Amino acid sequence: MERFAMLGLDMSTLWTKYQAQYWHGIVNTLVLAVIGTVIGCLIGFVCGILQTIPYTKNDPLPKRFILKLVRVVLRAYVEVFRGTPMILQAVFIFFGLPYFTNGAHQWTNIWAVSILVVSINTGAYMAESVRGGIISVDPGQTEGAKAIGMTHVQTMIHVILPQAIRNIIPQIGNNFIINIKDTSVMFIIGFTEFFATHKSVVGASYKYFPSAAIEMIGYLIMTLLASFLLRLLEKKMDGSNSYELVQDDSLTMTAGTYNHPGRGTPFDERNPEAVKSMMREELRRQAERDEALRQGQLAEQRREGGIHAPNNDQREGQ
Repeated sequence: MERFAMLGLDMSTLWTKYQAQYWHGIVNTLVLAVIGTVIGCLIGFVCGILQTIPYTKNDPLPKRFILKLVRVVLRAYVEVFRGTPMILQAVFIFFGLPYFTNGAHQWTNIWAVSILVVSINTGAYMAESVRGGIISVDPGQTEGAKAIGMTHVQTMIHVILPQAIRNIIPQIGNNFIINIKDTSVMFIIGFTEFFATHKSVVGASYKYFPSAAIEMIGYLIMTLLASFLLRLLEKKMDGSNSYELVQDDSLTMTAGTYNHPGRGTPFDERNPEAVKSMMREELRRQAERDEALRQGQLAEQRREGGIHAPNNDQREGQ
């Protein structure tokens, strides 16, 4: 117990003396983790969507070649950045630029290179998460969207991605928590985050373990808060367990194809093939209506002719 009391006293002394530096490191860690995760998610969404664009043997050769090439490049990107440590990625990017340019170009903004490293690393993990989230959506929903004339882009935006995002929210949160911890490797290129603050405090005070204890508690609090906020976000996206469908307009169709005055419908942009099919069907129905009208007119004329015919015979008999 005496050692724990001494540890607490040393931690209190370090925090009181260096709390400004610790807070600076905490803020830098959180900002870098948030920005890196957001940009990484955007990269992951783009990569995941590109990897799931469908193509068939009947598609033009240039389209198939481009999509296959894109998938090969994205696969290489994912494997490289998932298969190497972030600390080595930071070293390679930060020191590789002046090495390959023979010192002509160097990174002058440490924030920019740190955000770049965290973003592309997160994007590699998110690419597979997004691809899995898209694949997890029932294929019948894609077929149903195409059946009502929606394009691939509209299907992704209005049908697939909203469900895929909900499915991968836990993975996004997991990557954010990982980034809070993994930003500690950015000290290797001179970025002042929470762990770099620990190293500078230790160099000034020679109290390694008490400072490390402060670091551990700080990282634990940050990750617990992040987990709590992410669980709240998941519950918010899930919505209420029981709800009622309320329609102010009795003409509103629950299928979601109601055309709001002045707003139109989210499906105004139709698939060209579906539009042609609808036009052909409308022309066929119009032709059937015209034919029915013509047949009705002929029948009316025959009835009228049948009524007057006996009168003419009677007049001839008289």
